Amino acid sequence: MSADLVLLKAEEDMEKGIEFMMHEFNAIRTGKASPMLVESIDVHTYGSSMKLKQLALITTPEPRLLVIQPFDAGTIKDIEKAILESKVGITPMVDGKVIRLRIPELSEERRKDLVRTVGKLAEEARVRIRAHRREAMEAMKKMEKAGTMTEDDLTRSEKEMQKITDKFVASIDKHVEHKEAELMTV
Repeated sequence: MSADLVLLKAEEDMEKGIEFMMHEFNAIRTGKASPMLVESIDVHTYGSSMKLKQLALITTPEPRLLVIQPFDAGTIKDIEKAILESKVGITPMVDGKVIRLRIPELSEERRKDLVRTVGKLAEEARVRIRAHRREAMEAMKKMEKAGTMTEDDLTRSEKEMQKITDKFVASIDKHVEHKEAELMTV
């Protein structure tokens, strides 16, 4: 394996870490209706477990309203039960063949709690980024010891790895800043 491949793999792994963090951020309620808030809820129906997005159409007709329209009306009670049991914290209102979820206004205290949660998720992402950097550095040092890489190439590759790491940490910081601003906007 060459230094370029090690750097490329580390960069891909870091990119996946950012994507995971963004997925986690999208599940955090901001006071605005977003299908991502409920689409990954597991619903037990027909003897198996399925994601809500596989069972229903999820729309946002208003900024503070989610409408869930099951493809099969027979699953409406299972969907309602799954939403009640989930950590979303919103009580569903069954209205015939649709479920309505009113997104309540967030209190100042709840907003601050969510900002702390975002901070924790971001720190976990930074730890993952640094772990990928460490793995890449160790792989390159092994290559240098094995004689497949010169000391100058190792130094150059380590500097490149640090640049990549700094880029991803800056990306995390930018996403955190954006999410915090979104959460604190009333």
